[in-house]
Amino acid sequence: MMTDPTIPVTEDELHAYVDDELPVERRGDVERWLAAHPADAERVESWRSMAEALHARYDATANEPVPPRLDLDRLDRRPRRWIIGAVAASIAAFALGGAVGWVAHGVASSPSPFQNLAGEALDAHRLYVVEVRHPVEVPGDEKAHLQQWLTRRCGRTVQAPELETTGLKLVGGRLLPGPTGPASFLMYESASGERFTVYATKTGIDAAEMRYTAQGNAAALSWAERGVSYVVTGSSDRTRLTQVARLVYDQSERTGG
Repeated sequence: MMTDPTIPVTEDELHAYVDDELPVERRGDVERWLAAHPADAERVESWRSMAEALHARYDATANEPVPPRLDLDRLDRRPRRWIIGAVAASIAAFALGGAVGWVAHGVASSPSPFQNLAGEALDAHRLYVVEVRHPVEVPGDEKAHLQQWLTRRCGRTVQAPELETTGLKLVGGRLLPGPTGPASFLMYESASGERFTVYATKTGIDAAEMRYTAQGNAAALSWAERGVSYVVTGSSDRTRLTQVARLVYDQSERTGG
């Protein structure tokens, strides 16, 4: 099969080249393009380096079966009664009279509803953070559409936080199952390839203090406000994670999204 080497190489083709998914007949054209376009060659090399780093760090988890609780079919099922009971019980355990506080994490004898929620968010983070070509369903350059879609599906206002002051750019987002309904999942990335995710879902918990959860080389800060629970997941560097989570928290307080 012959191809026309004068046809400009698209960004999708560059990603496919990095992922070894590019048709063989187009590979030579892309390599010639890269030889003639140093800027694109540099981008491809940075993507390849980032992919190698992500796979080295997360492949052990990414190769595991998708956890049943992340099965999208659950979005159309009625919530289980024990989940509703756990959420109701958590209101008495974690409700606060005022705004959500920033406190040091404690060790519980058994997982709390928040710890379970943080576990789901951590699973989702590790599952999708390794993806280079398809980390999200809707890309960040379609932010307005992404917010409208998630708002409609999640039954609450969803607004992607602005995290540029922490060096993070919106990659995009996707829809995931939460404990009692759909959850929004937003991904952010720094220039160095560092990724953070923001998982949010309606749980009926009016307010709950912030809690820290760590699993391996990833960690999460979770809290609840006005019936919505949030989990910010990323680096196990707690100072860095707190910087990002505080910005998400401040903006969600202002916008309610």
